[in-house]
Amino acid sequence: MSHWHLLLALAERTAVLVVAAFLLTRIRAFRSILHQRATWQEKAVMVLLLSALSIFATYNGIWYQDALANSRVIGPVVAGLLAGPGVGLLTGILSGLHRYTLGGFTDLACTFSTILEGAIAGLVSYYHRGREVNWITALLVGFIAEWLQMGIILLVAKPYEQAWALVKMISIPMSVVNSLGIGIFMIIIEMIRHEEERIGALHAQQTLRVADKTLSLLRKGLTKESAEKVAKEILKSTRVAAVAITDTERVLAHVGSGSSHHISGQPISTRATKEVLEKREVKIAFSKEEIGCTETDCSLRSAIIVPLLKRREAAGVLKLYQDRSRRMSAIDLELVRGLGMLISTQLELAELEKQSRLLADAEIKALHAQINPHFLFNALNTIVSFIRFQPEKARELLIHLGEYFRRNLHDSGGFVTLAEELEHIEAYLAIERARFGDKLRVQYEIEPGAEKYLVPGLILQPIVENAIKHGLLPKKEGGVVKIKAALRQGSVLELTVADNGVGLKDDPFLAVPRRMEGRRRLSGIGLSNVRGRIQSIYGQPYGITIDSQAGAGTTCTITIPIGVKRYAESVYR
Repeated sequence: MSHWHLLLALAERTAVLVVAAFLLTRIRAFRSILHQRATWQEKAVMVLLLSALSIFATYNGIWYQDALANSRVIGPVVAGLLAGPGVGLLTGILSGLHRYTLGGFTDLACTFSTILEGAIAGLVSYYHRGREVNWITALLVGFIAEWLQMGIILLVAKPYEQAWALVKMISIPMSVVNSLGIGIFMIIIEMIRHEEERIGALHAQQTLRVADKTLSLLRKGLTKESAEKVAKEILKSTRVAAVAITDTERVLAHVGSGSSHHISGQPISTRATKEVLEKREVKIAFSKEEIGCTETDCSLRSAIIVPLLKRREAAGVLKLYQDRSRRMSAIDLELVRGLGMLISTQLELAELEKQSRLLADAEIKALHAQINPHFLFNALNTIVSFIRFQPEKARELLIHLGEYFRRNLHDSGGFVTLAEELEHIEAYLAIERARFGDKLRVQYEIEPGAEKYLVPGLILQPIVENAIKHGLLPKKEGGVVKIKAALRQGSVLELTVADNGVGLKDDPFLAVPRRMEGRRRLSGIGLSNVRGRIQSIYGQPYGITIDSQAGAGTTCTITIPIGVKRYAESVYR
């Protein structure tokens, strides 16, 4: 047999191995190895599969002078390059021991060289430390491994003359064919990786597109209206026949094929959906019977059902259907999983936003519950003092007091126009002026048109109250509170409350010690509450800033965006 004939025969057998190796890439354990996230069980599976590939290559070899010309090296080298020294060494041991059982004067040399080839390939992979081994490096490793085997045969196999004759005959064909086979195998691996990256990018693009369209829709949670809009966006952005969304009891939306009899509002009747809700695991329905549709003319044939989770509990399911024209694929499965996680995350955010609103409202109500009795006590004492000598003034103050509490009891977490907020402040100031007379003077500087814009309710009153109690009243002669409103850069409403009182000694946003007297502590809570509400509604860079100098007074400045009426209302609705 000539070198040329041996080369062709080995090439034919190696081609069969490459096809078999390609089929291995369809196995999940192999895919996990590619992404370097395989468990030890999956690595064990890889050792067995690639050892089986090497054993097949040994049996498929060509006997020549009581020795085998074969492609056994492909298994341990590929195992080492893909999964590291451990997998490469174990694959080499199993493949080598099998070769030893076949006998021949090169049995010991081939056994030892097979083990060494797997270990060397594993060390090359370890040297790369997570980086992909390209096909050129793999080809060189395979070429070196084959010549290493030839050297071991010359050193170990006896008689030497027969070993030398064998090496002269098989060295070139085996080193060329097997190194090319290893290189081609790694090219296939690179193609698979690039294809998965492309598919992953496509999934990400589709998911982000859906996220962009559905983020605002789920702000209020999973409702019939939001579910229908989300389902339509998913149907528009994917290649599925129909999309359905349910809660834990009913079908909230079904769009696409089958919508004539898969009707929104019906109770959940399919066993597959109930199983997903109970087990909180993805389920694939491969047939019409598994889908649970009883209509004979229904075109839907398969479905992927994923749970929608909120606080780790099932809040509903997302179902993507395919019809007769197309079956469910791995791409569809990954896509629907991503969409399920996306919607679950949005539902969590909606729940957190709801809890945040409830907490903010509770804080405001708690603050009023503490402040109002104290204010009411002072106001009533003031009115009592006017009843006998100035009954009309007392009547006027009672009207202002009623107006003040009416606005306080009205949805305090909602939004009002600046004009309504100023009316509320004026009702409060009317009583305070009656108590303190000329010690309290108030000036307004409201830019024309600013009064029509929406602001969070009770955003200025706590600051005005703070300026009077802790800025002006400690001064014998009292002072002035200036309330200003102006538009900045056409998109920002700037609200200012300034006094010429005693100023603040401490940072009003710092935690206030319990030993401090009640009024001062409530003041800190009021300012912090205003800042927290502005931040939670509008975010950065909006908020409240305070500039205070001892003996000179304090200026509080609030900045909020204008033209966001719809957003503000949706947040606090």
